[in-house]
Amino acid sequence: MNLILNILWMLTGGLWLSLGWMLAACLMALSIIGLPWVRSAMVMAAYSLMPFGLQARVRADVPSPETGMGILVNAGNILWLVLAGWWLALGHLIAAVLNAVTIIGLPFAWAHLKLAGFALQPVGRTLVAR
Repeated sequence: MNLILNILWMLTGGLWLSLGWMLAACLMALSIIGLPWVRSAMVMAAYSLMPFGLQARVRADVPSPETGMGILVNAGNILWLVLAGWWLALGHLIAAVLNAVTIIGLPFAWAHLKLAGFALQPVGRTLVAR
């Protein structure tokens, strides 16, 4: 079922928004200042390409060798919001509104809304299987 939902997701805006996340990662990689956000943007590109079957979680809540970075996460999320987070969140909001027009698109609209919230604070988060 997740495979079918992910294929439909790509057709309803997921592919384009995933490319937007990859563009943001590439732009961040061009500057020394943006290097800390490249990993978060690539994780979000994968998540926005195939969100069904995955769940975004705070790294500190997931048992792994990678844990959160403390106060740097908050500073990183504020800078991310100013540099790239607002326009990616806006893209997900627009896609959510377009998907919510039809009954079939409602699950995809809900997924876009979750991704819009996540686009505002991606630093310090990771993906886990649902």
